[in-house]
Amino acid sequence: MQTQLFQFDADDSGLPKAVDNLLPKDGYATYFPNVFDQDSCATLFASLAATINWKQDQLYMFGQLITTKREVAWVGDSGCAYTYSGVKKIPQAWTPELLSIKRKIEAMAQYTFNSCLLNLYHDGSQGMGWHSDDEIELDQRAPIASVSFGGERKFAFKHKSEKLAVSMPLENGSVLLMHPPTQQFWQHSLAKTKRVIQPRINLTFRAIKSN
Repeated sequence: MQTQLFQFDADDSGLPKAVDNLLPKDGYATYFPNVFDQDSCATLFASLAATINWKQDQLYMFGQLITTKREVAWVGDSGCAYTYSGVKKIPQAWTPELLSIKRKIEAMAQYTFNSCLLNLYHDGSQGMGWHSDDEIELDQRAPIASVSFGGERKFAFKHKSEKLAVSMPLENGSVLLMHPPTQQFWQHSLAKTKRVIQPRINLTFRAIKSN
């Protein structure tokens, strides 16, 4: 079963209002459009593109180390190392812009994050395959907050054991909150497309378990 979710309401103050829950069962995900206005999006995109130490992502697939065209950065508090796809990431220091974004997202999520994975997609030919954010270092009791700047892209969920799927656009300036136990029961992906030529920067704020 495939569900498309595109329409969002505003509350009485005119601020964006989240869809109550995007997922039909076994998880809780909420979407907030227009959290950042268009001028702020442009400024933050340019700043992140220029100040973050971006590197092409590396991951192990079928026993081979693959280098992607997509660029990534891992930022976090001291000691918040993170391993995914067999490659260990050592955190860069927070920048002032990232800390400002983090404070806003933490107020929305009602949770304190200690790390952030940044992805730079240069155009629609670069995406992310099906996966769950369930690595051993991540605190599975914590939400994951996904912030989008730049080109609008299609994001999809699929249930791990049932034929259930949900897809939606992630708009410029939007925030997607994925609450527990979403990662346990659902995978998600960012679809590739030839129709999008604008670059996109995605920030996923996370909580690494303390040692």
